[in-house]
Amino acid sequence: MKFSATISIGLSTISAASAWEESCTQFKSIYADGTELCEKMWDDSFTVVDDESMGYTMWFFDHDANPNNEITAAIHGNSSTPEQCHLKYFHKDVPGPEDDAMTECHPWQNSACCNSETVKSGAALNAAYGPGYEWDRCGPMSQACERFFVQEACLYECEPSAGLYRKFKEDQFNDPDYNEWQLFKMPIKKSYCNAWYDACKNDYFCGKGSFFECEAFYWENEKAKEEEKAAAALAASKAKESKAPSPGVVIGLSVAGALAVAGILSSIVLIRGEKSGNPMFAPQNLEPSENAVST
Repeated sequence: MKFSATISIGLSTISAASAWEESCTQFKSIYADGTELCEKMWDDSFTVVDDESMGYTMWFFDHDANPNNEITAAIHGNSSTPEQCHLKYFHKDVPGPEDDAMTECHPWQNSACCNSETVKSGAALNAAYGPGYEWDRCGPMSQACERFFVQEACLYECEPSAGLYRKFKEDQFNDPDYNEWQLFKMPIKKSYCNAWYDACKNDYFCGKGSFFECEAFYWENEKAKEEEKAAAALAASKAKESKAPSPGVVIGLSVAGALAVAGILSSIVLIRGEKSGNPMFAPQNLEPSENAVST
């Protein structure tokens, strides 16, 4: 969408990102609050809880003391970190330490289900799942907002307890929707989701707020773009054909050109003959010959 320079300042503050996709809308127009954001963005992957002692956090700072371990113990009665990662996408089989190269998702360095190479940067995490799953589909986000998306990606990739909330268990492999990567209703602290909403409410997101819906909409857009390109190419080809001369005109021009060339060559021959004293059309001798019979 383009605006003239005379549009009021109020309207001019509308993010240019809204032009990236027709479905782009501000967070505050999609989600009523942090609870809706966390529960809607990944469908049923997360559920928001008011009781802070029963909800996980997506970020912490002390890699020697993961607070999510306490939440796991409170909910599941386990006194230790899960010994398997359970989720299977880029995940390791079992949690373990990573090297100092793990700077982006550093809180999980001592015990992670991710490889440091997978989570080496925010850009790598954003592009990890392919076209349609980027969080900045509606244009660059504010730094504060984007950090929450990085944190969620780190939680999903690295948090050992996340695998406890895998949607489909091993014995459900006959389910037509079976997969080994999807989360289901992992409890998240309400305070964390509210902070996320406050950071992103003026930024833009696509569709009705679901990552999976946005991914489908992305491919619909790509298909429409390809169809538009094909239609434009066809129109250009037809326009080119309509401007091309007909066969009759081409033949006529060819004949005219040939006659013109013949005329030029004839002129050259005549001129050369005149200069050499042997004109092609010499004047006739009108004097009577000596042998002519007089009357």
